[in-house]
Amino acid sequence: MSSKAVVLLSGGLDSATVLAVAKSKKFQCFALSFDYGQRHKQELNAAREVAKNIGVQKHVVLKLNLREFGGSALTASIDVPKDRDAQQIGHGIPVTYVPARNTVFLSCALAWAETLESFDIFIGVNALDYSGYPDCRPEYIAAFERMANLATRASVEQKGKFIIHTPLIDKKKSQIIQVGLDLGVDYSLTFSCYDPNGDGLSCGRCDACSLRLAAFEAIGKKDPLKYSGTKKNEDC
Repeated sequence: MSSKAVVLLSGGLDSATVLAVAKSKKFQCFALSFDYGQRHKQELNAAREVAKNIGVQKHVVLKLNLREFGGSALTASIDVPKDRDAQQIGHGIPVTYVPARNTVFLSCALAWAETLESFDIFIGVNALDYSGYPDCRPEYIAAFERMANLATRASVEQKGKFIIHTPLIDKKKSQIIQVGLDLGVDYSLTFSCYDPNGDGLSCGRCDACSLRLAAFEAIGKKDPLKYSGTKKNEDC
């Protein structure tokens, strides 16, 4: 019988790819998404569609109101940066960073994994084409994995060793897309934008949209999403 894995699923490009990778490795996948007070719900709708399309044992959308804390353009009334070039995106930690978000999310994933008697957790963090988030770095993931194996009953009783799988951490965004395409991921179901318009269309101008559009262009593919902004990925 295949092993169980908890997969963090935001509904974005990276998390959809990670779910497909976990499935390809024959894990029974339990998808975990968060309604954390983010500025829009399109990504949660996308997560539900991706989970159905790729196939999971169970999909949980956990409600956590990080908007009570604020501190981020995604959880407070702070403008989302737009029209930044690659150099600007790669420099410093932007206001779209949500304080301790991956630590909160991974802790919840760890709790569910222990309940499921699973020792495998997948997360789509990336340390190359990303916006400088400190909780996407390899050293952070290694530290969390060490903590997981100190702080749980399952590990103390030596029932197994928790592994935080990060199959995309050293890949460029364009490489991630190619991995997903090879695994049959339908990227039209995903959503990446930080600041969609009232009709739910991606802005095409925030950091997430810029990185996504550039990645599709780099591999000569058209992004299947529709954009409301001026930056569009035309047929190559």
